[in-house]
Amino acid sequence: MSPPIIPGFPPSEPILSRRLVRLGTGLLIALPLAMWLANRSAPLVLGLAALCFLASVVAAEGWSSLLQRLRARLLAPAGLALGGFLLWSLATIAWSHRMGPSLAMWGELALPMASGLVIAASGRFHPDRRESRALAVAIALAGVLMMAELATNLSVRIALDIGKQVTYIFNRPVLTCLVLLPVAVAGLSLRWRGSALDWLLAAAAVVVVAMISFDSESGAAGLGFLLLALTWLAARLLPRLMLALVALGFVATMALAPVMGRLGDEALPQSLHERLANSHSRDRVDIWLSFGEAIRARPVLGSGFGTSPTLDRHPVALEVSPPRRQLLAVGHPHSAPVQAWVETGAIGAALLTLAGLALLWRLRHLPARDLAPRLALAACAFGVATVAHGAWQGWWIAALALAAVWFFCGVPSADRHD
Repeated sequence: MSPPIIPGFPPSEPILSRRLVRLGTGLLIALPLAMWLANRSAPLVLGLAALCFLASVVAAEGWSSLLQRLRARLLAPAGLALGGFLLWSLATIAWSHRMGPSLAMWGELALPMASGLVIAASGRFHPDRRESRALAVAIALAGVLMMAELATNLSVRIALDIGKQVTYIFNRPVLTCLVLLPVAVAGLSLRWRGSALDWLLAAAAVVVVAMISFDSESGAAGLGFLLLALTWLAARLLPRLMLALVALGFVATMALAPVMGRLGDEALPQSLHERLANSHSRDRVDIWLSFGEAIRARPVLGSGFGTSPTLDRHPVALEVSPPRRQLLAVGHPHSAPVQAWVETGAIGAALLTLAGLALLWRLRHLPARDLAPRLALAACAFGVATVAHGAWQGWWIAALALAAVWFFCGVPSADRHD
């Protein structure tokens, strides 16, 4: 008996391969809901999906075609820069004061990146109208569930005695929904020019993410949503100018990270800090001042990848002035550019800057309608990473990897430079 024909696959496709693709795609769609349920689950979900796609392509084509596509991705400018950063950051662990935890953190960064690469290189992830709709529903549903839990003060979790029963546990899933939002909206509004249902789902996802972004305890989520919306709108009107501005802002922020604390201390008046008290702006500036001194102590090579969580116990702490030394124990500098500098030095920061510019350079030929969502994602993600969480946290890397893969494999553009 011949295998049943499944839409989207050639009749010769092995049934096991088809089912693995369906399973992997379902896992990717469910990622926002998985993050609502367990706020560090994104790397696991992405990794399982990658295994599904890996097994599917091996079952259908063997290893050779997959390895050729992987090689092509790795030899692209962005792939070379990111690969160089991973190798350099691995090398810096040699002068970490805790090599085991540093290596574990390196794995937390590398594994989601590898999972995204495998999914993209598999050539088997092709989300269409149905998947874009499902992702929008998953994002909106995750947001509604988070708002319901916040409104009831986590009563269900308290009654079931599961997980941490504090409201900031939703900061990670909120940011995950935020970075996946442009993917879902673009997928619904670009390829099919918006049926009534598509526009309804896109609008629902936008409204829910906006509400939860400003309702959660994550001030970075509100900032990210504003950057997302403003960049998207501006890029539709002035696409080339906005691309240049985002690139310039990215380079400037990476270059000025060692003195970010000084700039914030001098530029932001106390009255503004008082209005931003819920966002802990004053605390962040003080943290950046402390980590800035650590950067200047080891400006080229850094203190070693993954050293930020216990930098107060690293030998570099002795080179930081006593008034600033205490804040080295906060866990991370709440800024990805600062963390890249303090751990991997100017070399690591330069490699990350090259990778970011290479990704932006690939967008230069896109028309405004295709450029806008991709540029909005870049501005939003970098804005959030500049003022918020630890740079290498696996849930964040996994969310960004999924957004990038979905754009590359599913959301249309005038050419394939995305």
